[in-house]
Amino acid sequence: MEVKIGVQHTPRELVLESAQTPAEVEQAVTEAMAKDSVLSLMDEKGRKVIIPIAKVAYVEIADSNTRPFGFTTR
Repeated sequence: MEVKIGVQHTPRELVLESAQTPAEVEQAVTEAMAKDSVLSLMDEKGRKVIIPIAKVAYVEIADSNTRPFGFTTR
């Protein structure tokens, strides 16, 4: 699943491929906001991203799309 995180005063967003479910990511964001702490997520390769929740502008959660390639018929 793809997670995009907008950070205040930063022109680019963070894009993260995560093995977590959308519900798990939403829960992590909600808990970080309630505690006014840090948002901590892990990507598919096991790397951890930690962002102060006060600097997060938005979080977009989307399923990864597998695009067809080659010659396909629909």
